[in-house]
Amino acid sequence: MTQPVVCTTVAQLREEIAARVAAGAATVGLLPTMGALHHGHLEIARRTRAENDLAVVSVFVNPLQFGPGEDFESYPRQLAQDVAALAAEGVDLVFAPPVEEMYPGGAPVVSVTSGTAGAVLEGATRPGHFDGALTVVNKLFTIMAPGPRIPFRAYFGEKDAQQLLLMQRMVRDFDHRVEIRPVPIVRSERGLALSSRNQYLSAEQAEHALVLHRTLVALAAGELTLEQARERVAAEPEVRLDYLVTVDPQDLELVDPAPGALALVAAWVGPTRLIDNMRI
Repeated sequence: MTQPVVCTTVAQLREEIAARVAAGAATVGLLPTMGALHHGHLEIARRTRAENDLAVVSVFVNPLQFGPGEDFESYPRQLAQDVAALAAEGVDLVFAPPVEEMYPGGAPVVSVTSGTAGAVLEGATRPGHFDGALTVVNKLFTIMAPGPRIPFRAYFGEKDAQQLLLMQRMVRDFDHRVEIRPVPIVRSERGLALSSRNQYLSAEQAEHALVLHRTLVALAAGELTLEQARERVAAEPEVRLDYLVTVDPQDLELVDPAPGALALVAAWVGPTRLIDNMRI
């Protein structure tokens, strides 16, 4: 098992990509992460590896994505463990820069804004979150762009549906030479969407968190109205509902539950905030 090369500077990453392309790598794939990798991340890494000659994973806890009172300081950081897991998946390069490498001199003066689509749902609860996510991924696309003749693909999980839509829109708006490839949600055997924050849950809280997936399944099957679905989630012990809505997956506009709509849910389970979604 070959260990991936861990790059900590932009210059080192660019040199490694250029050398691999010069040696014959005809396609480049990127999986952006904040580390604390779980089986969901590794499934996406596996696909990134399978579909590209050069597979790159970024591991960067991005301070711009965290608001006041959120878990930036306590967010799990386990780079050695993450690199070992990525080695098992055949990943070639890991980009793990310190904050000062990505944002020399402090937070960027010029950043990407997510507009009205980033101000609703997750954006309403976490103001600035999507601006931070788009800004760092915009930098990654610029840093890694392998040139016009080399197909460049970036992989995002469908669990973060709003983020995925905004990444797709940023690529169109900025004319990035990158193809966004969505990857279906990876779930536990009992249906809980895998998340780095699941490790914050106690065994009892993880049991209560299953109500999110079960309710989405019932809503998609037409067994519950939207209001009944909200009541079911809100009635679960230790669960505090933020929102449960159905939207048009193209623009996040609210729509009635109907085939083709996307159901989105967000809730706190104990102190941990979880999200999930499902097509109806």
